[in-house]
Amino acid sequence: MTSANFKRSLTLLALLVSASAWAQDPNKPVYRCPGNPVLYTDSLSAKEAKDKGCRTLEGAPITVIQSVKPRPGAPVPAASRGEGSKVDANEQRARDTDARRILESELKKEEEQLAGLQKEYNNGEPERRGDEKNFQKYQDRVVELKASIARKESDIAALKRELGKLQ
Repeated sequence: MTSANFKRSLTLLALLVSASAWAQDPNKPVYRCPGNPVLYTDSLSAKEAKDKGCRTLEGAPITVIQSVKPRPGAPVPAASRGEGSKVDANEQRARDTDARRILESELKKEEEQLAGLQKEYNNGEPERRGDEKNFQKYQDRVVELKASIARKESDIAALKRELGKLQ
């Protein structure tokens, strides 16, 4: 969505939202006043509208749809707390333990996969398969295995760094 389309969408939304539950007198003009956000109102006199640089909107009356306001005193779920909120120490410890456990299991899985790749790679001379009668296919597989090993080693190093941060 381009910036211009986004602005048009916001303007249309503001138009819909800013004039809802009030039944309008069809003879009373509605003004669009500049600013951030754009203001749509029918409560200004013609002189006030002119002084503020507002333009008259032509067409059908505007309807405003009010949103549901949250009940005061409703508890805020932990997931939607602001950045500045504190987390209970026990809850944080549990999160850290879970994160460490997940990282350790991922590390173990990656190390097992690396061992399998290294075994297949066989120090750069993997066994040829039956479908590799063409030497280029064999060389392509060797290069692919080498790249896979490098990726796994990089992944393992990253997991170890993350584990180091948690300890």
